[in-house]
Amino acid sequence: MNFELSIDRKRTSSLKWDHVPAIFGVEDALPMWVADMDFAAPPAVIEAMHKRLEHGVFGYTLLSPGYREAVASWMQHRHQWDIQQEWIQFCPGVVPALSLIVEAFTEPGDGVVIQTPVYPPFYRVIKDHGRELVENVLKLDDEGNYTIDFEDLEASLSSERTKMIILCSPHNPVGRVWTREELGRLADMCQRHDVLVVSDEIHADLVFEPNTHIPFASLSDDAKQRSLICTAPSKTFNIAGLNTANLIIPNDSMRRTFAKTLEKYALGSITPIGAAATEAAYREGADWLDGLLTFIRGNMEYVRDYAAEHLPEIKVHLPEATYLLWLDFRGLGMDDKELTQFLVKEAKLGMNNGASFGTTGNGFMRMNVACTSATLQDAMSRLNQAISARRSV
Repeated sequence: MNFELSIDRKRTSSLKWDHVPAIFGVEDALPMWVADMDFAAPPAVIEAMHKRLEHGVFGYTLLSPGYREAVASWMQHRHQWDIQQEWIQFCPGVVPALSLIVEAFTEPGDGVVIQTPVYPPFYRVIKDHGRELVENVLKLDDEGNYTIDFEDLEASLSSERTKMIILCSPHNPVGRVWTREELGRLADMCQRHDVLVVSDEIHADLVFEPNTHIPFASLSDDAKQRSLICTAPSKTFNIAGLNTANLIIPNDSMRRTFAKTLEKYALGSITPIGAAATEAAYREGADWLDGLLTFIRGNMEYVRDYAAEHLPEIKVHLPEATYLLWLDFRGLGMDDKELTQFLVKEAKLGMNNGASFGTTGNGFMRMNVACTSATLQDAMSRLNQAISARRSV
């Protein structure tokens, strides 16, 4: 796969590229924000979709035995996690799944813990359902490393009102891959306080060596029985627009409850194209993914090295997973509003505002580096020119 191939995404109704004026208020900002990649999907995925299109009939579609086997085999070979095929429950996206889970397994007023700064929809699915948002703020050291504040987490989980924690694993936006020890401590706390664990593992395949993703449900029998694991091929293989995700729910009762909630909103039907693409991705996409990870890591190292040489005001900490950099702009001495305006108006760059991930994201920006080297070099050049101009004033 040639990850340097430039594909023009404009005029394709791309959220990332065609909606820049609506999102950022300018026409010429380079989009480095929403989490999809500028690369074509794996050839095997495209071929599978072509073959399915040639059939010509696109009626209601079920999860086939082959689909289930492909998902289970991927989990076993990629993550050393043996799952039963009946544990797999389709949903048209991880964010819809989170919303349905909050509705199905908690009541208004119940507390739901999230570890901030974190993916913005986590806030919405809690607040929109009238649940109490409980923040377990991650600790940040001077080197840019984030860790869990376990003392605060214990206090949050011990509240009688706390019924659920939504875990981001690997974490978006800080890029942490939680260790077995960290996950084990969290699991012990949730068992002790009888808290349900919803683990968003959508970035599980995008982990850089030597780090290893540990599926939460694989930790112990108790963890397996009290967790719902959210997975998807969307980030891994750049097929987010196909609206295909898979929840892995070992607990029979919880799986039935979730299925009933899906049925309530008529959301349980996969598209024939999504089914074909997902099965092909999990059967034949491993080599493509390995190449992608090497390319993405190179892009991240380029940003780190460029900033170290030209932009000392910006701290770049390489993440352990994802294709997203969590950049520390606090050295520029700007407040959140000023920083946003500076990047959009002066640097002509569209990134995700760190404040949208929570107040602890103030001064940070999330940058998507899943793009060609030429695009990334353009982005860093724009940033360098804008900061240099500020310095000369």
